[in-house]
Formats: sequence, structure tokens, C-alpha cells
Amino acid sequence: MAQRAARSSWAHISRPRPAARLRLICLPAAGGGASRYRDWPAHLPDGVEVVSVQLPGRENRFDEQPIDSMDQLVGSLLDGLAGNLIAPFALFGHSMGALIAFELARRLRSLGGMAPVHLFASGCRAPHLPSRSPDRHTLPDREFIAAIEELGGIPPELLAESQFLDAMLPALRSDCTLVETYVAGPQAPLSCPVSAFGGLRDEEVLPEDVRAWSRHTTGPFRVHLLPGDHFFVNSARSDLLRLLVSELGSAGADPSGATRVAR
Repeated sequence: MAQRAARSSWAHISRPRPAARLRLICLPAAGGGASRYRDWPAHLPDGVEVVSVQLPGRENRFDEQPIDSMDQLVGSLLDGLAGNLIAPFALFGHSMGALIAFELARRLRSLGGMAPVHLFASGCRAPHLPSRSPDRHTLPDREFIAAIEELGGIPPELLAESQFLDAMLPALRSDCTLVETYVAGPQAPLSCPVSAFGGLRDEEVLPEDVRAWSRHTTGPFRVHLLPGDHFFVNSARSDLLRLLVSELGSAGADPSGATRVAR
């Protein structure tokens, strides 16, 4: 990779790979932090450098105010990731992260910036579809926590810790606000390849919600339904990453190093 990224509070690289042929920029689900992708490099070829996005209000940015507006978040993210949005790069997002990745790709296009070689949308309804669930962000704390618990994304032992809940509540509520108030404005579809992943037992995002991502690209589109619920990204990680690497190769961005990455 010809140019190294500048250090940024937004970008965490647990395993730097200066010779990597591709950056995979990963955006977290609601309430998640950069550590969710910390182990991914061990399961990916040396040609891929994983850049985990750290949003304000969690982990090492705990003292910062969370951002609950998609427009504001994407604007800040563009600045924070400026040194990493250098071709070639791909975007991966799970749940909330998929919507952020989608809007980031659209914002880059509107500014005449570099386009991702691939967009991976995981565990997320297509942006034009309304949510199948009632809004949670306006619930009182007790009901809000119960609703988050039903999703199953936080281990029960952590939910039982009042200090943990008090600490995470602002970021969780902010993220839910961001997702539940988000509206995808009318724009032309992206031109990059898009792959959409879903969980076969996901009650939040149904297979038809995943397939509907086809509307948002004029490029190649693929759907993969994997075993697991909304958090199949953890339980079926090996299958997901295998497919991700295969999709990058199909797009001409071979991360194995066998061929030169398309630029």
C-alpha cells in the first residue's frame, strides 16, 4: 500500500500491515466499538489491513459525546478517516454500521472522492425500508434496557452490572436514535459491488430486507444468508469472512496478493 494512514481517534488498526493491498474499513453495530473487529486480521489474508472505526462515546472515546445524527456523524467520519480513505478500500458494516457505511459511500461520491471497491452490508435492512420494530430510543431507561436485552447483543452478565449499563446507556440510546431517525434521501444507486449478509434466524432483519439492498447498486450484487440470529456476525464469523474474501476477489480486489489490486 503506497501511502500510510495518519493516526486518528476514529481509526484503530490492531495489526498494521504496511504491505497490504486493501484496507477493510469496519463500522460497528449500535453500542459497539472498534474492539468488535480486533480479531478479524487473524482470519484474513495478509493482503488485507483491517481498520476498525471507533465512534465517540465508547471504549477509549468514552468521555466524548455520542453523535445521534447520521448527517453529522458521516461528516465527522469523513474527516476522521481521511488518511484511510485511500484506494483501494472496502467498507463493511453490521446493523447500524451498514447504514453508516452506505451513507459514507454516498457522501464520498457527492464530494468526488474515492469510491470503495466493495460495500458489505451485514444484518441490516435495505436503507429505503422502514424498520419492522417500534422505536426504542424514546423509551424510559428501564423499558429501553429491556428492549436492548431482547436483541441479545449484550451478554447477560454485563446487563446485570448497573455500572456498565449507566456507562453505556448514552451511547446505546444515541445509536438507537441515529438508526431510528435515519431516512435515506433519494439518490442514484451506487456503482460499486454490494454484498448483503443476513442471519437465517434474525427476527429483526428478514431475508427479503437483505435482498432489497439490490436496489442500491448498479454493480454486481450478492446475498448470503448465514446460520444465526441478528448477531450471526459473531457466531458465523468464519463463513462470513470466507465469503468476504471471495467477494473481494470477484470484484478484482484480490487480497491474497495473487494479483494486483484494481485501482
